[in-house]
Amino acid sequence: MFCTLIITSQEKYLIFKPLLVLEENIMKNVLLIVLMLTVCSCYGQRRAYKNMTEKDGKIGIGTNAPDEMLTVKGTIHTQEVKVDLEGAVAPDYVFEAYYDGTSTSRPEYTMMSLKELSVYLKKYGHLPGIPAAATLQEEGMELKQMNLILLEKIEELTLYTLEQQKQIDLLKKNLEQSRTQQ
Repeated sequence: MFCTLIITSQEKYLIFKPLLVLEENIMKNVLLIVLMLTVCSCYGQRRAYKNMTEKDGKIGIGTNAPDEMLTVKGTIHTQEVKVDLEGAVAPDYVFEAYYDGTSTSRPEYTMMSLKELSVYLKKYGHLPGIPAAATLQEEGMELKQMNLILLEKIEELTLYTLEQQKQIDLLKKNLEQSRTQQ
């Protein structure tokens, strides 16, 4: 006993119609996504940043003539800037020279006395090791170097303050002794 199933072309269409509609919708969605990605990609490639330039491997923001790897003419807003010392000497030599008499990391360093500092300030109008305002205006400053110089000055100020406190304590002691002797 053999059974024969005869399906007409109309019935085939009815059986496969849900599958065809499903495939058609998927294909439409895929095509729509591909089209959107292509349009966005093309638009992004054509629309360059108007204030950014690249010249000889150097990037400029706000300038057409970058002179360093990154040159920014304008304000930079950031949460943090990390600067590598790369061979620069941190100013621990100030304390080392003060307490040990000399510094191994910077043997040529000597801290001025307050009297010498006063003469220097009167003559030059700025702290030793710090460029004059006119020089800074003309040449700018390197943040790493300036931060190290400022740290040196803070360490020197700390030592001047400690010396003054020793003198104050000695004067107080002498004053107390002279009062008790009277």
